[in-house]
Amino acid sequence: EVQLVESGGGLVQAGGSLRLSCAASGFTFDDYAIGWFRQAPGKEREGVSCISSSDGSTYYADSVKGRFTISSDNAKNTVYLQMNSLKPEDTAVYYCAAIDRALLLRLWVPDEYDYWGQGTQVTVSS
Repeated sequence: EVQLVESGGGLVQAGGSLRLSCAASGFTFDDYAIGWFRQAPGKEREGVSCISSSDGSTYYADSVKGRFTISSDNAKNTVYLQMNSLKPEDTAVYYCAAIDRALLLRLWVPDEYDYWGQGTQVTVSS
């Protein structure tokens, strides 16, 4: 059974930090890249970051560059998203998802992802 399980969300003040985790199982981790998306109420799902664990390539949306860092522990099939200098506009449900590495040119397109987690809420207060 394929599973992506997010954890680490919560409530934090502006300027604070959180680290999200995404534990993957049930598929060949090296064949996929793992992306983080977020969705705020009334808004479309937005790509935040992505990592290809096989070669360590990382990708970031402009809105989070310099504040968020994505990393991967291949031994644990787990991807992390370290979020620093959080802003109220970062408030959203954060999802991790898996995309076939062959489709990385479309990494910002949610429909290209095969598997999704259930999401974790991140709330940043001003």
